[in-house]
Amino acid sequence: MTAGAVSQQLAALRSDVGVDLLRPDGRTVALTEAGRVLLEHAHRILAAVEEAESAIAAVKGTVGATATLAALPSTVARIVAPALTTLGSRHPQLTVTCLITDQAQLRELALGTVDVVLGQRYHHLADATPRGIDVSPLLGDPLLVVTAAGEGDDRPVSLQELAAHELAVPPPTTDCGQAILQGCHRAGFMPTPRYITADITAQLTLARAGLATALAPRTAIDPTTPGIRTNPITDHPIRRLLFAASRHTENANPTTTAVIAALRTAAQEGRSPTAGPGMTRRLPRYRVRPHGRCTGPWCEHVGRGRRRRPGVR
Repeated sequence: MTAGAVSQQLAALRSDVGVDLLRPDGRTVALTEAGRVLLEHAHRILAAVEEAESAIAAVKGTVGATATLAALPSTVARIVAPALTTLGSRHPQLTVTCLITDQAQLRELALGTVDVVLGQRYHHLADATPRGIDVSPLLGDPLLVVTAAGEGDDRPVSLQELAAHELAVPPPTTDCGQAILQGCHRAGFMPTPRYITADITAQLTLARAGLATALAPRTAIDPTTPGIRTNPITDHPIRRLLFAASRHTENANPTTTAVIAALRTAAQEGRSPTAGPGMTRRLPRYRVRPHGRCTGPWCEHVGRGRRRRPGVR
């Protein structure tokens, strides 16, 4: 929505309730007491609408026509694409709009703009799930040490061994970067990364070229990628928890249930060890249409993908 459209909606709402809902607050605005009261009721109103829709869907017992899924870029190849392929074959009437973004979408889930979120949480973070959200754990996803294929052997490595390596890691302002930093501290050293990037593809490229050692989640690594070696961490393992989140309803919504079930199946099938020599895995075909613009030093690439029939490019 444009700023003008938002202003018109707010003006109409203020006219309906007959009291100011917003007040100036520096360069922005804040809720008045009446605005806070209305917001509390709005949460309950939207929850009641959600309950009604879920109850009707449960009575029908059928999967709906549309759903919106928000997911992390690192989960597309191993979880999202296989899940969309499964949904396309089991529920051909269902069109899934996929929002691919690095940013957590739990707030958008609470507001009703997305139906299911495939998110992550690292062990160092407290659970900050908003009220009214149900979370279903999907997979414990360990970080692996990634180096060029000709370096080292297949044995598990100690995190302490990486103290002398040139590292390619995410910025410390990210959840993954903080998890790696804390893991290194527990291992007794302060990492001094040579390359700092949140782009996992860039990290793997640097590792394949022999320029750096990367630490990447297992599901973010394509098992058919040539030229890299992956090793588990033995002493201070670092892992993220992948989860599927949806709005809480008393009656299960068949559409969100079907999406989460497909994600869970794909996550379990994708947890097999990273492929070594001679191991291959065909990934389903999918298309993600870019949407939006880069917004800052670390670009947030937002895409929307639509379900395709299996075999259609």
